[in-house]
This record gives sequence, C-alpha cells and structure tokens, in this order.
Amino acid sequence: MNATVEILRVALEVILVLTSAFMILLILMHKGKGGGLSDMFGGGVSSSVGSSGVAERNLNRITVGFALVWFTSIVLLGLIQKVAP
Repeated sequence: MNATVEILRVALEVILVLTSAFMILLILMHKGKGGGLSDMFGGGVSSSVGSSGVAERNLNRITVGFALVWFTSIVLLGLIQKVAP
C-alpha cells in the first residue's frame, strides 16, 4: 500500500506543476485594465473586436477549471502528507 500512496503522491505533484505553469500562462493572457502583459500577446488588438467578450469568458472558464484542479491537488497532497509518514 505504501507504493500506491507514493505513486499517487508523485502523480499529484506532476499535476500540481503542470497546472501551476498553465495557471501562470492563463492569467497572463487575461485582458488587464491598463494593458500590461496581456497586450504583448495581442490582447490590445482583440479588445476592439466585438467577439472578444466570448473569448474572455471562455478564458475565464478555463482558468477557473485549472484553478480548481490546482486547488484539489494541493488539498490531496496535504492529506497524503498528513496520513502517510
């Protein structure tokens, strides 16, 4: 059983690293109030387009989804640390 817990811990750590990297990228892609880093990736150009609201909502949904997976992996890693010696 100890090997199973170790495999689960490693898998959760990999998920945590991947979701952390994607969260950084997704947050940087959001449209800022003053432009900022989001304009580097074309955010300023797409803000004049009428369909950018749909893209922004989809980006928000994807970001929230990754945040939930990120948060869940942190909680599960904490529980594993508490239970497993």
